[in-house]
Amino acid sequence: MATSSRNRTDESLVALRRILRATELYERKLAQAAGLSPAQLRVLQLVAANPQAGATPKMLSTRMGVTQATISALVDRLERNGFVTRVPSRTDRRQVDVIITEAGLAAVESAPDALQLQYVRAFEQLADWEQAQLVASLERVAALLNAEDIDASPVLAVRDIRNDRSRRG
Repeated sequence: MATSSRNRTDESLVALRRILRATELYERKLAQAAGLSPAQLRVLQLVAANPQAGATPKMLSTRMGVTQATISALVDRLERNGFVTRVPSRTDRRQVDVIITEAGLAAVESAPDALQLQYVRAFEQLADWEQAQLVASLERVAALLNAEDIDASPVLAVRDIRNDRSRRG
């Protein structure tokens, strides 16, 4: 292997490690500041978008790209910690709505900017060709790691959100 190729290999591994480390550090910062995981924060943000009406578990699972069982586990933990409540749906007696509490609203307000929000803001400033190139490169990296078939939601988190564990939980 040529020296320049070895250097690029090392540089790519360092860049991957930086991404993983940034995600890990954000998770810790979020857990310390608000007692939440990134997945829990995203659920709260979705529910807070319409605090009076709340959200159905089905809507949450659709928006987050995860199963309803995953949402149920996240909502269970948020409810135990007093961030949300479940109430019977006003429109369909067979369903429940997830409503954010004052503590949940306060947690959303006090949480540091989500890492994915920082990424989205910067990504959307890129030219179309740069976005396409970056997506192609990231998809290629996922393929190199045999990770292209792993079910993932658009939440930057180190741990699998189905097995979500915050510092408080």
